[in-house]
Amino acid sequence: MMEVILREDVKSLGKAGDLVRVKPGYGRNYLLPSGLAYEATEGNKKRIAAETRARSARLDAERDGAQARAAELAAVELRLTGKAGEEGRLFGSITAADIADALAARGFEVDKRRIELEQPIKTLGQHTAGIRLHPDVRAEVRVDVVAE
Repeated sequence: MMEVILREDVKSLGKAGDLVRVKPGYGRNYLLPSGLAYEATEGNKKRIAAETRARSARLDAERDGAQARAAELAAVELRLTGKAGEEGRLFGSITAADIADALAARGFEVDKRRIELEQPIKTLGQHTAGIRLHPDVRAEVRVDVVAE
C-alpha cells in the first residue's frame, strides 16, 4: 500500500487534504500524474496544509458570494409561457435550459446543469426550481407557467 495526500476531492476516496492509503499502481498511474494527490512525505504534508488553508479561505469567500446571489435569486419570479391543452397540461415542457435562458434575460448567468428539477415542468401554475450555487448554498426560484 502507498500513502498519498489528496489535493482535490476524489469520489469514493476522500476529501482534499486527506491522507489515504491506495494501491501503488492506482497512486503512481492515476493519482500522481493527474495532479490529484501528492506522495505522503513530510515536505508534502506541509505543502498540503498550506494549500488546505488557502482552499478553505477561497471556499469561504465563494460561499459568501453564493449566499449573496441566493438572496438575489430568492426575490426572482420567472414567468414562462407554453401552449397548453385541457386540464392545464403543456404540449411541451419547461426544462432547466428554459429556466437558465429566462434567468439570463433577467441578468443572472446560471449554468443549466446547476438548476435542479426533478422532472421537466409539464403543467401550468406555480413551480419551484432549485439552483446549486455552491456545495453548501442552494437558491430557490419561483417559476410561474402560464398559457400562451
